[in-house]
Amino acid sequence: MNDILMRVQNIQKVYKTPHGDVRVLEDVSFQLEKGEIVAITGASGVGKSTLLHIMGGLDRPTNGEIVFEDKVLSDMTNTQLAEFRNTKVGFVFQFHHLLPEFSAIENVAMPLLIRRTLSKKMALQRAAEVLSDVGLSQRFNHIPAQLSGGEQQRVALARAMVTSPLLVLADEPTGNLDTGTGRIVFDMMCELNEKYKVTFVIASHDMDLARSSHKCMKMAAGYVAPDASHLNS
Repeated sequence: MNDILMRVQNIQKVYKTPHGDVRVLEDVSFQLEKGEIVAITGASGVGKSTLLHIMGGLDRPTNGEIVFEDKVLSDMTNTQLAEFRNTKVGFVFQFHHLLPEFSAIENVAMPLLIRRTLSKKMALQRAAEVLSDVGLSQRFNHIPAQLSGGEQQRVALARAMVTSPLLVLADEPTGNLDTGTGRIVFDMMCELNEKYKVTFVIASHDMDLARSSHKCMKMAAGYVAPDASHLNS
């Protein structure tokens, strides 16, 4: 059985500017196993967000390949990449990006409603299930302004999970939260990982969080350390 979900192969990313090329990623290679939690650490500006965007099909690399379940993302059309993002990947960002006029359950159901693969009733039922997974069964009908920062981020986490993705990419998901609240959000990710066997990649400055992951990779100046460290073994 193949336990490799994604191969990141010699990824480079160069942005062209009027003042010359800006190299953000330089020859990044590693692989993700199914069902693991991987933390990517490093200072701001080393390329963590850019790497996650490329892994999730939000951006294309200058050179190199992302191979997901033996499919090469660079071979996909924009339409195929959109389908990949909508069916295989969930995203959690530092800022939750919830729609302020919609309730928690409507925000979570939105990716399913946009896809139109389920009826509204079934989409809301699925959203209710995932909201319950993150401990928000009493907050279904609350709009974002009625929720705490931690609760809003848990709604965003539920939204990322509602399509049953194989991979969730989380970019500084606890960056705007206090230590205790951030830990609650991270623990929810661990519980979802355990229940659904979904792979998580979490970019973070929080070393305590990183140590609780299955694997940690440190980025510096566009490079990833050649060997991932199993910090909690």
